[in-house]
Amino acid sequence: MVQDISPSVGFIGLGRMGKPMAQNLVSAGYHLVVHSRSAGPVEELTRAGATPAGYPGEVAALADVVFTCLPDEEATESVYLGSGGLIEACRSTNLFVETSTIGPALARRIGAGAAAKGAGYLDAPVSGGVERAADGGLTIMVGGEQAALNRATPFLQVMGGAIHRVGDVGQGEVVKLINQLLVAVHTQAACEAMVLAVRAGADPHQVLEVMATSWGTSAMLTRTGPKVASGEYGSAAPTRLLAKDIALVAAMADENGLTMPLVERTRETIERAMASGLSETDVAALATLLTD
Repeated sequence: MVQDISPSVGFIGLGRMGKPMAQNLVSAGYHLVVHSRSAGPVEELTRAGATPAGYPGEVAALADVVFTCLPDEEATESVYLGSGGLIEACRSTNLFVETSTIGPALARRIGAGAAAKGAGYLDAPVSGGVERAADGGLTIMVGGEQAALNRATPFLQVMGGAIHRVGDVGQGEVVKLINQLLVAVHTQAACEAMVLAVRAGADPHQVLEVMATSWGTSAMLTRTGPKVASGEYGSAAPTRLLAKDIALVAAMADENGLTMPLVERTRETIERAMASGLSETDVAALATLLTD
């Protein structure tokens, strides 16, 4: 049953992940104030009862709790720290919740900017892809104060099935980047395994059936294997997003004085995929580079 809930909640960034997350908030009965660089999703959410805003600062003026889901660090920095952005316009009653994948340093800088204005900030990146964004089953990794998380929890529960506070501001992004390290390396491994299986004459579907109950299985093999077997990759998880994330992983490793051979090898493969025109194709298409 849809409830009449106030106050208004803001949402900025209505892309492939943000749009279904925002739709779930509307379906739960929250009055949403929305802004996005693309007009189509804003119009769609407006028809569903949301209020459009012309720029990020207007969202902060109309809604106390504001969620953002943005494609990269450049967009995040602009929305939060740019002219007309959230920090410039924020009030002491604001709580900002960044669900994007960005570097920990940027998260901490935004958090400091919010704190200087008396506002709250959580870095709360999500995992689970478009499917979990749509069904409200995302895993959410939260960095920030417990009191701020308590305030955000009713909204986060609409979007996520597992909410973990992992430390102070910035630590949500640290844990998300560890996840992305494993996503990237496991995807590369799954592609190599499936291509080798086919080349050696094994039935790829039978290989996946056997692996499902063996130590070699992984979430990324389960996801990637059928796409490689069929040769139908689609665009559910575009390679450009993993390219962005693995670059952030590499930067975090460098900041911490670590050399990570698997990360570097996988990053090279992803960069080659980008150069080969696969930026908008699902990451499972890394397998096509092995058969060139």
